[in-house]
Amino acid sequence: MAKFNKGVYPTMITPYNKDGQVDYGSVKALIEWFWEKGCEGVFASCQSSEIFHLSLKDRVKLAKTVKETADELDAKDPAHGGMTVVASGHISDDPDEQVYELSAMADTGVDAVIMICNRLDIANTTEDKWIEEADRLLSRVPDKVKYGFYECPYPYRRLLTDKMLKWMVSTGRFAFIKDTISNVKIINNRLDILKDSGIHLFNSNAPTLLDTLKHGADGYSGPMANFHPQLYVWLCKNFEKEPEKAEWLYSFLCTASYLEGGLTYPPTAKYMLSKYEGIPMEYTSRTKDARLMTEYDTASIDRMKALADWFEKQL
Repeated sequence: MAKFNKGVYPTMITPYNKDGQVDYGSVKALIEWFWEKGCEGVFASCQSSEIFHLSLKDRVKLAKTVKETADELDAKDPAHGGMTVVASGHISDDPDEQVYELSAMADTGVDAVIMICNRLDIANTTEDKWIEEADRLLSRVPDKVKYGFYECPYPYRRLLTDKMLKWMVSTGRFAFIKDTISNVKIINNRLDILKDSGIHLFNSNAPTLLDTLKHGADGYSGPMANFHPQLYVWLCKNFEKEPEKAEWLYSFLCTASYLEGGLTYPPTAKYMLSKYEGIPMEYTSRTKDARLMTEYDTASIDRMKALADWFEKQL
């Protein structure tokens, strides 16, 4: 049975070679870096991975490479506790194509296959229509793996309602939610609905993270774990034991998180990983032209990295 760790699940980026193809050597190096930083899981083949711009072959190979690398690391150091790997790659509009891509992802051996909320009831009509389509899809995909849902912002953000959550609980087939609503009151209500259901909720939003951890959220799954995952790991593990330090660290994490949306991401993450973390990779991206990354962008990342290092020393 798959193990669903609490903690930090980076929404991993996709490295590319100079020829624009996926650099699987750098993918493995990135997973090893997440491991060394203490991450308890990885969300592969997600929006940060640029899945809407990857072939199904690459979406599947990406998830398979991540899972195999995580398993190899676990075999070398069982004391670490292993990393849970979840993956999406669910981008199609056509229901038959969705079954095909989700089935292919299930065959990779990942711990959970993540459906994207806006791929059901694409016209965004009613929650009943969404549940009807989700139920039909669930009946057609393999039952050998657990599933999850991701409130992906692209092409539009379809949010889970209380009724949808209760349906998920009733099926017994879900284990993961990547929450993107950025509203503490609503997230905490969701956590109340999901209590003891076996469905793990991960918050993608830094400015609401601490309050939701206090209410029982399972951890953080967001883009800033591509920059300083070790700080999120510390926060998730120590917010109750060292609340004063947690508040100071949290203030930094909230402020730093705005650099993801305000700068040229994911090239900025690739810049930092290559310059500071010894993971050589091109700055290439299929969603953001790396040539748009300015000296202002890189200087901002430089200063964020310096401050992150300072916080790590204090902790």
